[in-house]
Amino acid sequence: MDIDAYLDRLGVARPAAPDLATLRHLQERHLAAVPFENLSSHLGEPVELTEDALFAKIVHRRRGGFCYELNGLFAALLRALGYDASLHAAQVFRPDGTLGPPLDHAAIVVALDAQDWLVDVGFGRFARHPLRLSAVDAQPDPDGEFLILDAPHGDVDILLDGKPQYRLERRPRPLADFIPMAWWQTTSPESHFTRSLTCSRPTSQGRVTLSGDKLIETVDGVRHEVHLPSPAAIRLAYRVYFGMTLTRLPVPPGGSPLTHDAPQPDTALT
Repeated sequence: MDIDAYLDRLGVARPAAPDLATLRHLQERHLAAVPFENLSSHLGEPVELTEDALFAKIVHRRRGGFCYELNGLFAALLRALGYDASLHAAQVFRPDGTLGPPLDHAAIVVALDAQDWLVDVGFGRFARHPLRLSAVDAQPDPDGEFLILDAPHGDVDILLDGKPQYRLERRPRPLADFIPMAWWQTTSPESHFTRSLTCSRPTSQGRVTLSGDKLIETVDGVRHEVHLPSPAAIRLAYRVYFGMTLTRLPVPPGGSPLTHDAPQPDTALT
């Protein structure tokens, strides 16, 4: 782990100690600097769940990723900085209230100050600060109010503004446990990652999302949507809002390529 290169990607100086204030700052900066995105599914790129591959993608190529990638690498950084951080599987609640499959999501649990803290930089809109898993009262956060409830088999349910988000396992898992589900999520026509295209991150006033040729900004609760008229405009949006310079654009689900560039690996400016 090249700690300094990763911290530079986040715009953070090397911390003095692995304490709660530092963990909170690292989570905020990771969410702001590294987007939640599923471009690999629409660029024909394999998702490799190894620390080296994730470091190359997220740090060197300055890309984002989805839960297994973002939380997988962030957990490795936290451990390198001295935190007791482990990956945990979760099942995501569907809109109808039913649970998705096991290992549907990966999140981080940090044992610190005799408490377990939930840290998640790979779920799209979610808590910007660590959540205390033993809390019985609702926990306020810039993105809403979070409640932790006991669930069967020792698991816990995470609710945002009263709506269940996912059910978290309490036992840790190695990153390799998520490889089969990551492959399914990025290749199956039944996966919502192959049926949608998104690149998103929180901002100081809300959130910015790029989905195909739609740029969506939410500012103080007000949504603004703009249609981007050309591949050049889409590339510019990726660069300006997410710091990514793509040599080719992802193919929208059910659509045709937005560019006629010859296929080649994407790169990003450092």
